[in-house]
Amino acid sequence: MEASDNDSIQVFTEHSWIYSQGTINDMRIYQTAEGYEGQKLVTGTRGTGTVSRTIDAQVYGGNGYNEIWANEWGVFQNRPTRYAAPITKSDLKNALCAKNYEVGSVYSESYSDLVELIKDTTVAETDNESVYSVHSEVEGTAKVGAHVQRSARSVPVYTMTGQYSGYLNMRMSLESGGYDSVLTLPCP
Repeated sequence: MEASDNDSIQVFTEHSWIYSQGTINDMRIYQTAEGYEGQKLVTGTRGTGTVSRTIDAQVYGGNGYNEIWANEWGVFQNRPTRYAAPITKSDLKNALCAKNYEVGSVYSESYSDLVELIKDTTVAETDNESVYSVHSEVEGTAKVGAHVQRSARSVPVYTMTGQYSGYLNMRMSLESGGYDSVLTLPCP
C-alpha cells in the first residue's frame, strides 16, 4: 500500500447510551464512500417523550474497506414531557469543542437553560487517534455534535447532531484515527 493510499482509510467506533425525558432531535450518518458507492446508514430520533437508546457502531472505509456494523436498541415512549422550563430563564451555560486536525475529528457540546448539569467529558488526542468520552446528566438544553473526515478527498465517515431539551442522561464514546488528516474542522 502506497503512503498516498492511506489518505482515504478511515476507522471509527461509537458506543452511546441516552435516557431522555423531553424533546429530542438527533441524527447520525455513517458512510464508507461518496455518492452511490460504499455503505450508508442513517439513524435518528425526533419528538417528545421518553427515550432509552443504545447505539454501537463501527465503520471501516476507504482504500478497499467498505464495512459498517451497527446495532441500535431502544425503548421509545410517546408521552407528554414532565419537563417544564424554569419560570426564570437561566443564563448558566457550558460549552466544549475539541478538534484533532491530524486525525480529522471534531466533537462539541453545549448546555444552556440549565437547571442542573453534571458533566464528565474526557478528551484524549494524539497525532494518530482521537477518543471523546462523554457522560452528562442535564436538566435544560443540550446540543451535541461530532464529525469525522480523514481528508478533504475522503467522505465523512461519521456526522452527528443532537439537541435535547428536558432531562437527559448521556454516555458516549467516540473513537477515530489510525492515519493522519489535514482538515480544518468547524465545531458543529
